[in-house]
Amino acid sequence: MGNNWQIIARLISAGILGGFIGLERESHGRPAGLRTHILVCVGSALIMIVSAYAFPEFGTARDPARLAAQVVSGIGFLGAGTIMREGANIRGLTTAASLWVVAGIGLAVGSGFYLPAVITAFMAVGTLTLLDKAERNIVSSKTLIIECRILDRPGQLGAIAVVLGNLHFSIRDVNIEPDDQGEANMTLHVTGRGSGVAQLAGELKDVEGILKVRVRNL
Repeated sequence: MGNNWQIIARLISAGILGGFIGLERESHGRPAGLRTHILVCVGSALIMIVSAYAFPEFGTARDPARLAAQVVSGIGFLGAGTIMREGANIRGLTTAASLWVVAGIGLAVGSGFYLPAVITAFMAVGTLTLLDKAERNIVSSKTLIIECRILDRPGQLGAIAVVLGNLHFSIRDVNIEPDDQGEANMTLHVTGRGSGVAQLAGELKDVEGILKVRVRNL
């Protein structure tokens, strides 16, 4: 069996590296945050340690990679729990990927490969933070919520879509709640590279049948 202090160091290191990534996810309010990432990383490290050291009676005949392979495939079930669908949008894919990476880091630490684990952890956090900002700057995409009070009649959404298309915005999700007065509250999530946010509310108000418009950033 491996040295007890060495095993303790590996488990603590796994918790630190997992928490390093989990803290970033926690700061963005993701469903799998600090505690989940720590538990996944420490659990993966423990499984790797058990696989490598827990069966000395088998000598060199044992295969430490067998349990590790189960972690890689099994983490998919946990990752799937973080993926949610909101209208036409899918959220949680990045968090699911970070859990998969954290499991790999835990396996690396459990095997004693500290350097690859540390480098991977820093690369993961860099990807989640720095590249996220760079991606937003490159795409220059804006996500807006448009709240309208409209006359509840056919073709109204089509007229709104035409205005959005002219300003280079596309509808990601829409919710319409009609009332008994022949009117409705419409909420649209839109995204695009358009720069005409300032004129968007004005052009929507000019559409026949729209009574009130409010545009805000998501």
